Amino acid sequence: MSRDLDIIGRSTGMLQLRELAMKVADTDVTVLITGETGSGKEVLAHFIHNHSRRAGKSMIPVNCGAIPSGILESELFGHEKGAFTGAVQARKGYFESADKGTIFLDEIGEMPLETQVKLLRVIETGQFQRVGASETISVDTRIIAATNRNLTQEVAEKNFREDLYYRLRSVELQIPPLRERGSDILMLAEHFVREFERKHAIAFEGFSPESGELMLRYPWPGNVRELRNLIESLLIVERGKKITPDILEKHLVQRSRHKGLVHETGKTEKNELNLIYSSLIQLRQEIGEIRQMLQQALLYRQPTSPLLLPAYPAPPPAPDPTPPPGDEAPVPLDELEKRAIGEALAKFEGNKRKTAQALGINERTLYRKIKEYGL
Repeated sequence: MSRDLDIIGRSTGMLQLRELAMKVADTDVTVLITGETGSGKEVLAHFIHNHSRRAGKSMIPVNCGAIPSGILESELFGHEKGAFTGAVQARKGYFESADKGTIFLDEIGEMPLETQVKLLRVIETGQFQRVGASETISVDTRIIAATNRNLTQEVAEKNFREDLYYRLRSVELQIPPLRERGSDILMLAEHFVREFERKHAIAFEGFSPESGELMLRYPWPGNVRELRNLIESLLIVERGKKITPDILEKHLVQRSRHKGLVHETGKTEKNELNLIYSSLIQLRQEIGEIRQMLQQALLYRQPTSPLLLPAYPAPPPAPDPTPPPGDEAPVPLDELEKRAIGEALAKFEGNKRKTAQALGINERTLYRKIKEYGL
């Protein structure tokens, strides 16, 4: 996802978010960024860092959900030689690397409770110890955390420390989902078009007005990440030609077959609405195909000359040996999910990071699903 210095969007919610981000940027206050998967939390973190007095130093992003819980503490705080099997030499962690800069803790809700204790101490004192060490290390590191989870609920269920939650949310910035950002959708689409025109050296003929209206109606369950991936796919697959509603619907249907089944938003009702909308798009495409078939049938019936007798009716189609849709046994959702994950893994040649991004889930969930389905 783009890491531009500015936040793209002129909707009311994004203007308010940008104004608040500017206010907190030049301070050292801990910031908690919340929002759905793919909404741009890391982009906002980069925006805050790049507008702070720490901009000349590093911002270290850490995906807490992608690092196995057994080694997360070592990754964050470092370890001494011999601290555990495989620790053949001392190694500093991300906090030391981010000294005088910023550390971005993405998917903070995935952090194990035992690691949360150490993180709380760093926030309160700026000090920690490497794994296997007794020496205390002090750092001056600004902390920005992000999550798509409901941390209030996680606290109530004892999955997240209450004291850490309140220390993290000194300032909370909530990113609105893309479907609530109105004309920002088209502004972002234009931005990604320019990005991929340069990247792939493809001249793009643009979107038809009807396609723009369709993009505004689509619910974007994968948010900005889904829009960005769609624009890149459109430019590459369609080789820059003008995008009509039929072309756009085809790509949205193909993506929704995967994302609608495995995308995790935490809200069943919203998932159902997204699936219904995707089904409507697919139904509209199928109606268009039926219309074309009827037109071809009418052409078959037209006489080639006024001297000829009236055309005979088109021959009846051969009976379809397959049972009607209503007689087919429904495919279980877990089987559909397994197929979607398997196809995505094959498409990205086993690259789990790209697979997780394409499916709109975090890598830890992907690993769990792969193990569960034996993929």
